[in-house]
Amino acid sequence: MALYPYTLQPVALNMSEAEFEKAQMALFDKSSQSFGLSNIKMKEWIIMAIITALALGGLYYVTGYSTALFWVMLAGVVLYIAIRTLGMKWYVKREFNKQMAEQDMPEEMKQVKLGVQKQGLVMSMPAPQQNMSKSMRGMQMRMPNNQQAVIPWNAVTGWDETDEFMFIMFEMRGQKGSQIIPKRMQAQNLPIDTIKKHVLEVVPTKGIQAVEMS
Repeated sequence: MALYPYTLQPVALNMSEAEFEKAQMALFDKSSQSFGLSNIKMKEWIIMAIITALALGGLYYVTGYSTALFWVMLAGVVLYIAIRTLGMKWYVKREFNKQMAEQDMPEEMKQVKLGVQKQGLVMSMPAPQQNMSKSMRGMQMRMPNNQQAVIPWNAVTGWDETDEFMFIMFEMRGQKGSQIIPKRMQAQNLPIDTIKKHVLEVVPTKGIQAVEMS
């Protein structure tokens, strides 16, 4: 745990392309766990149970070619479960891989620094260099080296975490954004526990989909 609950100055993210892809894949692996039997709603289980009971009853009392309908009913139940679990996971992974292939890591993630304050998550980046006119070259002008933005905690709309990363979704002025925070930054005095404390106050339940971060 960091010695101080907030940062005195922003900490460099220093994220590589490989780490960016690793973070995205870690979030996908976690979110894809929801595509299992537990994700099927109670109403669906009840309907499948009724169909299965009717099919088994038909197979027990009916003989001959008339049983074909009941076998189709049982096969339909098995097929539906397969589609709702394995099929859904396959589809989402295909869409995720398609987005990852088309998307490069944002350039600003190579230069951004993160800080934590009571009012929100601080993002600092080098200020763009401005070309000075000839009349201004002889003047001593002090230009800011960095530009900062603060993501208020109440702008957070969702979050999640894995063993190595924390993921935050936010919305400001109608614009949606996201930020990946490697937990390795805890060793550089970025207080991950403080970030988690603040986002929990706004969004008590963690959980976002990988496709949302892409």
